[in-house]
Amino acid sequence: MTRTTPEAERIVVVGAALLDGSRLLAARRSAPADLAGRWELPGGKVEAGERPEDALVRELREELGVDAETIARVPGEWQLRAPYVLQVWTARLRPGSPAPRPLEDHDALRWLDAGELWDVPWLDQDVPAVRELAELPPLGPA
Repeated sequence: MTRTTPEAERIVVVGAALLDGSRLLAARRSAPADLAGRWELPGGKVEAGERPEDALVRELREELGVDAETIARVPGEWQLRAPYVLQVWTARLRPGSPAPRPLEDHDALRWLDAGELWDVPWLDQDVPAVRELAELPPLGPA
């Protein structure tokens, strides 16, 4: 039996499928210790009263030092440990944005093309979202 979290008790965590053409940005965690060395889609928690798209732009600025814009929400929502749920948006760098660099909780970044998506050990919680991304253009079938 799957326990669902009532809408009012959910906390949305946004993840960015930051794209550069047909490449996806992966970020390697440096903290906390139990997640260090594993890879994720960068992002973070949506603050009270904040739209998920705005939270994603803010988180990318804080974590990677970039100016990004969201494109579209990836179909699906993935339960993390209650009450958190993961939602993912595709995003791209705005013209003139600095290149991404690890600022908070990451020690490495890597651009992955479609053939390299599974070359890094993703955090378990990000695997279903990466699977979904692998099926969408520009990474997967058109």
